[in-house]
Amino acid sequence: MGTITHFRNLYVQAFENCKPIVLVAFLKVYSVFCALMIFSALYAFVVRAANGFDF
Repeated sequence: MGTITHFRNLYVQAFENCKPIVLVAFLKVYSVFCALMIFSALYAFVVRAANGFDF
């Protein structure tokens, strides 16, 4: 649980005192989108490996 808190603190500090609010909002949405894409790729890999599909 400490690792998740550490990553949350890094995420919050990365966007502190950033002035263009539109750019900050875009970067926050983009970072969440990238995390979702990484998790979906990992999920697809695990499902394919567990079910014995050909790569």
